[in-house]
Amino acid sequence: MLDFDLNTLTLSELNRLKLDVTRAIASYESRTKAAARAELEAVAKAHGFKLADLLDGSAPAKTGKAAGVPKYAHPENPAITWTGRGRQPGWVRDALAAGRSLDDFLIG
Repeated sequence: MLDFDLNTLTLSELNRLKLDVTRAIASYESRTKAAARAELEAVAKAHGFKLADLLDGSAPAKTGKAAGVPKYAHPENPAITWTGRGRQPGWVRDALAAGRSLDDFLIG
């Protein structure tokens, strides 16, 4: 476990930590789901089926598009992000009008 005092971090560092934790949680959930699916597929295969054959389709269908991965972050508050798709947020429009480049806001 990380051992540091949150009270000594700046607002920028805290927001970056918040963003990192959110990404770590999403990554963990994704890996856990993939492992569960692999186990279920192995059990179905052991009984001579494909997992899709055993699902009755009663689960709700996914609709719409999946949310994109953030590509740009606000310079003062990294928790505010934009995927680069759709309308530009106000902070991006304002920065571009002031002569800045999208590259200035790239994450990682």
